[in-house]
Parts: sequence; structure tokens; C-alpha cells
Amino acid sequence: MPIFQTAYFKVKPESRALCERAILEFIDYIKANEPGTLRYTSLQRADDPNSFMHFFIFQDEAAREIHRSSPGVQKFTSALYPELIGEVTFTEYALLAST
Repeated sequence: MPIFQTAYFKVKPESRALCERAILEFIDYIKANEPGTLRYTSLQRADDPNSFMHFFIFQDEAAREIHRSSPGVQKFTSALYPELIGEVTFTEYALLAST
């Protein structure tokens, strides 16, 4: 059964460009290495470009675990986490409807 999650976070204004590059590299890594990650989308708030929401769908728990323990996550979090304002907020969702 697919797993739907979001991650919300905010970065320091002076670090935004670095974080944007890290996000783009991370998504490229996911595309190339994680077939069980069915979707990984990074959204940047229009009214606050230092705030981001990541939306992701994993095929199943095994795919989520592969993602969590991947070298791509290690590289991404080591670049992103020192630049955060506050913490990342992860939320899991159940699918109600979709097109």
C-alpha cells in the first residue's frame, strides 16, 4: 500500500541558493536510484521563498526504508539540516481521493 508524506521546513535566507541546489541534486538522485519512490516533489512557498514543502509517495514500507537509509538522504540532510530555521516537520497521510 502506498505511503504519502510531506515534509515542511524553512531555511536561512542566506542559505537558500545552497539549499535549492541540494534539493535539485537530491531529486536527481531519487529519480536515478529509487524506483520505489513513486513521487518526490519539492514546492517553494510563493510568499516566503525560504519555506519549502516536500511531498512524496513511497510504493510501500520497504521503499520508504530504502529511501531513509540511502546515501542520497545522507548527503541531502548533511547539506540541508545545518541551514534550517527550526526543524523539519514530517506528516503522513492516507489517500482519500485523487485524479
